[in-house]
Amino acid sequence: MQVNLFTTIALCLFLSLGATRIVKLVKLPNVTGYLIMGLIMGPYCLKVIPTDMIEQLSIIPEVALGFIALSIGAEFKLSYLKQVGKTPVVIAFLEGFGAVLVVDIALILSGQNAAFSLCLGAIAAATAPAATLMVVKQYKAKGPLTSTLLPVVAIDDAVALIAFGVSVALAKSIQDPQSSSLMAALISPLLEIVEAFGLGALLGIAFSWLTKQFHSRDNRLSVAIAMVFVCLGICDMLNISNLLCCMMMSAVYVNLSDVYEKVFELTDRISAPLFMLFFFLSGADLNVGIIQSVGMIGIIYVVFRVVGKVSGAYLGAKICKAEESVQKYLGFTLIPQAGVAIGLAATAMNVVPEYGMQIRTIILCGTVIYELIGPLTTKIALKKAHEIS
Repeated sequence: MQVNLFTTIALCLFLSLGATRIVKLVKLPNVTGYLIMGLIMGPYCLKVIPTDMIEQLSIIPEVALGFIALSIGAEFKLSYLKQVGKTPVVIAFLEGFGAVLVVDIALILSGQNAAFSLCLGAIAAATAPAATLMVVKQYKAKGPLTSTLLPVVAIDDAVALIAFGVSVALAKSIQDPQSSSLMAALISPLLEIVEAFGLGALLGIAFSWLTKQFHSRDNRLSVAIAMVFVCLGICDMLNISNLLCCMMMSAVYVNLSDVYEKVFELTDRISAPLFMLFFFLSGADLNVGIIQSVGMIGIIYVVFRVVGKVSGAYLGAKICKAEESVQKYLGFTLIPQAGVAIGLAATAMNVVPEYGMQIRTIILCGTVIYELIGPLTTKIALKKAHEIS
């Protein structure tokens, strides 16, 4: 009897639930348990969940990211933004470009090719919001650090695209001085950001109008799910960032709707198993075997990206005179890296094809390390800031 898609989903959920009991004994975040359990049961370890099943379930991570973006976008309430001012924007730009700059310098000083260093360093800005958000939700974290963290994570995706555009343009000019100008190379990522924000704003208006037409909890939940799927579907067709678009849709919605809290309470209830599956499958897709193949360049990337994130976040918080807990600990909550970084690595393969596979291997290795240690460092940082009990 062959295991089918439905029994695989059930098995993933049961294994994830079992993982929560295990990690509770050692006081680790649930998301770490999902990742490790997926890693153990996946095709690179025990092979309980085969590769073809992970591919068939590929829609689940995309849908989960849509709901994650929906939760993060809700932090952009205008009343809150007026209160915090420019702080999240300044921190996001400094921690993003700080990571890129520090990795670039470290790689060049170690004797690496300048174009290769710029392309690899460009990806350092990207941060995965999913693991961070899950830790915040699990421990019901509240306080200045949490309030600053979520908008920073939301802005980070746009910063990563801009940083990548600048770095790739510089790399191209080094490889081929006759290639297109820096301004021309910058247009593409900026256009993607504008398109994602524009589409998200229109969908946010539609979202608000629809929840005014339907008043029952069931109908409003159906509207919310439909809007996430519409957003993901159109973004895939137009090849623009679904994370940025869903975040903008949510941000516009919370500023137009009087019932957004009730709607998001409903989506939070149904999204838990989605998130569980997302991290379990992410863990199953992590190949720990590649860690031994990255060498010194991989170590430089993994270590100095964290140095750049932490120092950039500290500098940004210091400039904006943020709370001391934000200055000290925010950078340690920005370590996770996953989907966006892998996508940028694929793009970098076209810029410096001779280094393409090496860049991809280093980024995949970094993903394994960051996704496993990121949730734990986030929990420790939030605990040190006294924002979880």
